[in-house]
Amino acid sequence: MDDLLEEERKLRRLRFIVDFSLEFIRTQDISHDHAMSIVEGVRKQALTLFPGKDETFDIIYAPRFKKALNEKYKRD
Repeated sequence: MDDLLEEERKLRRLRFIVDFSLEFIRTQDISHDHAMSIVEGVRKQALTLFPGKDETFDIIYAPRFKKALNEKYKRD
């Protein structure tokens, strides 16, 4: 049971980090390079919390960041 609680705690932390970072990217006057460094930092944090889950991050979270970046910087 403790393992499940720890997993849920890590997942809540990751969700907070992702949501906060997306909101920061959307609302702050930052360069595209700065935004990309934030995305990379979030990815590193996700892999620290969930080692070996690169593909999971790429499937679940990367599209959300890509959409936010495309909307903010008008790229396709």
